[in-house]
Amino acid sequence: MRLDPKNASFTLWANQALLASLFLFAGGFKLMISTETLAHVAPLPVPLLRFVAVCELAGALGLVLPGLFRTWTALTPLAATGLVAIMIGATIVTLITLGVGAAVLPLMTGILAALVAYGRWRIAPIPAAARPRRRPEHQAPAGVQ
Repeated sequence: MRLDPKNASFTLWANQALLASLFLFAGGFKLMISTETLAHVAPLPVPLLRFVAVCELAGALGLVLPGLFRTWTALTPLAATGLVAIMIGATIVTLITLGVGAAVLPLMTGILAALVAYGRWRIAPIPAAARPRRRPEHQAPAGVQ
């Protein structure tokens, strides 16, 4: 069965928007709350959580901006792959600290990010904008030597 790239692209854009919203919120939240509050939220060192927050924000921007501006479009699957790595870690930490039930959300988020990574890499890559053709600067008019 072959997927229609147009339908796949629409679905991928919807997933990218959903994931970008989620990671913008999660990363922004981790950067905005106080160090004391962040230390109580997760059993990880605060500097690590701040680093993860910056990575989540960068990943969220990498999911949508290259496609919107049609430049560096290969960054979208890379951003999604980076978010998959973050969600693998989040799933493991959640499994250890809160159990299986709570680990479903980071697991499903990671699966969605993996689908976006694969979809934008293989099924429906975002085409880059066409570059204008440059003319040679010193071209003599036709018939003149």
